[in-house]
Amino acid sequence: MLTDVGTEELGHVEMICAIVHQLTRGLSIEEIKKQGFDAYFVDHTTGLYPVSASGVPFNATGFASKGDIITDLHEDLAAEQKARTTYDNILRLADDPDVRDVIKFLRQREIVHYQRFGESLRNVQERLDSKNFYAFNPEFDTRTRK
Repeated sequence: MLTDVGTEELGHVEMICAIVHQLTRGLSIEEIKKQGFDAYFVDHTTGLYPVSASGVPFNATGFASKGDIITDLHEDLAAEQKARTTYDNILRLADDPDVRDVIKFLRQREIVHYQRFGESLRNVQERLDSKNFYAFNPEFDTRTRK
């Protein structure tokens, strides 16, 4: 499940990059300035550079892995909801139907991912000893450790 979702998420990045490329291809310097794209343009021209809407570059600190399946699945659930909220906000701002259609598709996939992670969390919780719920990391600790 994780491999499937991870592969699909990389596809999402590719789709977003394609949208950005299509929207910035052929812009004049006047259009770049008018749209507030000039600071980005100075550093990256119209090249695709993963950065948040507020200008924070992507880095690996965004990967929040603890190695505990319960903790990590909760993190995955939260990440899917944050992505859905971001897509909701883009839909509030975007008026281009081609952009909106792709964003709606991506938003729906985040909802499906959230559901899959929720199912995975339930499966893990059902297999844990209820007396030891959260008392040990099933990925690392064994019952013989104290």
